Amino acid sequence: MEIKPFEKKIYLASPTMHGEELKFMQEAYETNWMSTVGANINESEKLIAEKIGCKDAVALSSGTAALHLAIKLAGERLYGQPKVGHGSLEGKKVFCSDMTFDATVNPVAYEGGEAVFIDTEYDTWNMDPNALRKAFDIYPEVKLVVVAHLYGTPGKIDEIRAICDENGALIVEDAAESFGASYKGKQTGIFGDYGIISFNGNKIITGSSGGMFITDSVEDAHKVRKWSTQAREDAPWYQHEELGYNYRMSNVIAGVVRGQIPHLEEHIDQKKAIYERYKEGFKNLPVSMNPYDSANSEPNFWLSCLIIDREAMCKQVRGEKDVLYVSESGKSCPTEILEKIASINAEGRPIWKPMHMQPIYRMNPFVTATGNGRGRSNAYIAETGFVDVGSDIFERGLCLPSDNKMTKEQQDVIIEVVKECFA
Repeated sequence: MEIKPFEKKIYLASPTMHGEELKFMQEAYETNWMSTVGANINESEKLIAEKIGCKDAVALSSGTAALHLAIKLAGERLYGQPKVGHGSLEGKKVFCSDMTFDATVNPVAYEGGEAVFIDTEYDTWNMDPNALRKAFDIYPEVKLVVVAHLYGTPGKIDEIRAICDENGALIVEDAAESFGASYKGKQTGIFGDYGIISFNGNKIITGSSGGMFITDSVEDAHKVRKWSTQAREDAPWYQHEELGYNYRMSNVIAGVVRGQIPHLEEHIDQKKAIYERYKEGFKNLPVSMNPYDSANSEPNFWLSCLIIDREAMCKQVRGEKDVLYVSESGKSCPTEILEKIASINAEGRPIWKPMHMQPIYRMNPFVTATGNGRGRSNAYIAETGFVDVGSDIFERGLCLPSDNKMTKEQQDVIIEVVKECFA
């Protein structure tokens, strides 16, 4: 069967626009509210708070900005307000998800803290509660945990929350990828002491950029709004008593977000259909889809991913920026599959490279559920060839084209391409 490249590229996850966005952007233009105040900001914050089920939401320039201010807030609550030029976590260790985008952990460094990476578990590809419990045994002084929900799939929230409560630790919940996902009927982002979501261009709801700090504390929301506008005091002149940031969302960007919000459930339904079609199409292949706890959680299915069975992996070697593999009959690897997908003008990606493998963080502490130091037990290493779960998933996994504008027929072609890799 000859498979021809698509005339128009199929993206991993591109913005899906509906028309209302342009109306609200035009409104900002016509009323001349083009800065970081305006009706679009106010209405977007209100709609997001209602959608998530929290008391307040603060519109910011990015999900990373929201994370930074959430982590700063947690640090000041734990350790007090720092001197100017010093972060709120100066010299403190913070437990962080290991398999995630680096925006999850960079704000810890912004605030002068040291990230301690917690290994991943296979059930949801998120932070392993057993590794977290072990981390508290090793570092009982730690009082802050930053946890992400990978690819729109909720982690084991109840277990993580219970462990943190036992140890008197606060949680910053990075729900950048999981807006609209739920755990036991509640939206992600409100299980931690502080939470955030993202509207980056590839997210389930987009503003082209932007993010929100979400909270049940009106006092915290007021603090974040103040910090995000250079911490200006309530005075007739520009009065500043603490460090501030230029992090507020533009009213124009908020117009895009405002127009997107009513389409959240529609986007989730489309993403779920893509996931289910892949799952059905791959049922006879030595692969499985990114997992989730169907008894307790409902992902937003932002990205559909697969992981190849160990025995079906061909030889693959990755360096820092280059990769080589040896094609084998009946076997494949993420590199080969991604190359074949790219050859038909479609976009896939590797799984997030775990933070403990990144050159910038390679010397940071890393805790796994078993074994000592950065390693796991000899039995685990013998079975998997890896010292941790995150590295194993990174080695065998990949993100598939998950654009909700992709047609069923186009997805069928991608499924055939993947099948051919195992022929």
